[in-house]
Amino acid sequence: MLEGVEQAIMRVQDGESEQYALIVETFQKPIYRYCCRLLNSRTEAEDAVQEVLVKAYQNIGQYRPLTSFSSWLYKIAYHHCLALLRKRTRQNKILMLFQPGPPAESPEQAMERRIFSEPLAIALAGLSPEERSLLVLRVFEEQSFAEIGEILDKNMEAVKKKYRRTLLKLGKMLEAQKGGNTWNRNDSLLKKKM
Repeated sequence: MLEGVEQAIMRVQDGESEQYALIVETFQKPIYRYCCRLLNSRTEAEDAVQEVLVKAYQNIGQYRPLTSFSSWLYKIAYHHCLALLRKRTRQNKILMLFQPGPPAESPEQAMERRIFSEPLAIALAGLSPEERSLLVLRVFEEQSFAEIGEILDKNMEAVKKKYRRTLLKLGKMLEAQKGGNTWNRNDSLLKKKM
């Protein structure tokens, strides 16, 4: 399938825009999962995926097969999600200035909070965007350290060290939530990925 994707990329670069449908079909779900974990919001992730795929289409002429297309696309998604997280932080600070108390939670927000209230999602929300991205790319998206380095603009050794530190930090957060039981199960899963 990836061979077909590489051919589709070349065809899109040559002006056959209808070939982009294969690229969307191949990468839409993985990019959605990545954005969903990074943004911790299904609604924002749905919008983000569409925007990322549009950006990729608009810039596909700049893609060169020196790196994998997947890494190139994840890099676009990473920077897009970081921008959304920064914007969210600014908006929240402004809202706090004008509202004496926390805003009322809508039914949709309450549902999202329940969906994402699993211990891992709570712990992921406590990580920095870079740490969360690193963990999501490695564990959930099964990217290699080399690919993650390309996405995050870091060398592979720095990525490995950051990954180990992030796992330790995440482990402490999960232990604090559940008294250690949850982390032991997740620890073996995460260590297999190293």
